[in-house]
Amino acid sequence: MEQIIAGKTVTEWENAFPLMSRIMDTKEVFWENPNVVATADLPEDKEVTMEDILEAEALFTRFAPFIRRVFPETEMTQGQIESPFKHVSHMKQMLEDTFSGTVPGDIWLKCDNELAIAGSIKARGGFYEILAYAEKLAIDNGMLLQEDNYEKLANDAFQSFFSNYSIAVGSTGNLGLSIGIISAKLGFHVTVHMSKDAKEWKKSLLRKHGVVVEEHEGDFSEAVDQGRNQCQRTSNCYFVDDEDSRHLFLGYAVAALRLKRQIQANHLSVNEQHPLVVYLPCGVGGGPSGVAFGLKKIFGDNVYCYFAEPTHSPSVLLGLMTGRFHEIAVQDFGIDNLTAADGLAVGRPSRYALDKVKHIVNGVYTIDDHMLYRLLYLLHEAEGIKLEPSALAGMYGPKQWMNKAEPPFGLEAHHVVWATGGNLVPEQDMESYIQYGKQCMEDK
Repeated sequence: MEQIIAGKTVTEWENAFPLMSRIMDTKEVFWENPNVVATADLPEDKEVTMEDILEAEALFTRFAPFIRRVFPETEMTQGQIESPFKHVSHMKQMLEDTFSGTVPGDIWLKCDNELAIAGSIKARGGFYEILAYAEKLAIDNGMLLQEDNYEKLANDAFQSFFSNYSIAVGSTGNLGLSIGIISAKLGFHVTVHMSKDAKEWKKSLLRKHGVVVEEHEGDFSEAVDQGRNQCQRTSNCYFVDDEDSRHLFLGYAVAALRLKRQIQANHLSVNEQHPLVVYLPCGVGGGPSGVAFGLKKIFGDNVYCYFAEPTHSPSVLLGLMTGRFHEIAVQDFGIDNLTAADGLAVGRPSRYALDKVKHIVNGVYTIDDHMLYRLLYLLHEAEGIKLEPSALAGMYGPKQWMNKAEPPFGLEAHHVVWATGGNLVPEQDMESYIQYGKQCMEDK
């Protein structure tokens, strides 16, 4: 008798969704979301509004004096945590030469790999959630007013106060770095529960910051469960739930406001003839969903958002395609969830995130690990930019439209590849990534 998965047998799922067999065979696929709704017809979301996103950005501004003081690397940006937006014309040419086609439009890189302190997109959501929690604690206890200069939070009195509280989070790596670094700097006791996919250097870096790292043999979902359980047993413990967090979502959504300003600074027109097409590497779904949500609020129907997942970890694809969201895990379909893209090694997606973008995200495609390394090498050769493997998932997006006569968004698009991490990778590890990518190019 066949196993029942969310009410259907595997055969029934395969009959219902033609791509299912290829997904189960860990082959690359491209899925277009049939549930996308025009901006004017989207149901109103009263839980997360544009005003909420603007307030989230205001919180980052309030904390800028504190960030500037305790993280000297933010001196140039006066405590603001933001990444560059780069035109990568050489990479466009490299893609066209390598894959024998033409990309319909220009390619830009949103370099969240260069985000100060944590070196990845997770610095947005992770920092916002911890800073919002710290602000609430301090205000509720009569130690802080929103009108104050938040540089005062670096003083011993606040360090002592926050030491009475604990933070816990489950992570494959980058969210753990973000949560761990900012929490420890504020004075919290923080524990990061890491899955087996997490890189050793990320664990070592956390420990250098005074973070307790608990290692688990299971995958991301187990790490989250362990973190949640620990917090429930610990007094004054705050759990950052990557599977179900409005605060993380809001922090990620702030990126849309920042990108809008960078687009304007580069004198790019965004309209029906020149839309944005954004490619976002995707793990549990929170980061890309928050960004996509914010972009839709700003650019409406003139932005197309696509998520990118490893062929061995297509959890968001399965969740969205079947409409069963977090009820389905990749392991249910015999997929091992093993990938070099550690930040994307998630077997079960976020219910919260997928519910927010089920009518917004235009599609999801998958990418093989071998291709991640090829693109890593090509980007380094073309632009001298170093990213970790998972961050290259977005770079496969522009290739999807090569040699197609009529891409859905027109031929003069601005392709925006979200580079989600890489700057903190040790030089020795990065060099091994580049050399392996070169080997993959030679092996084809």
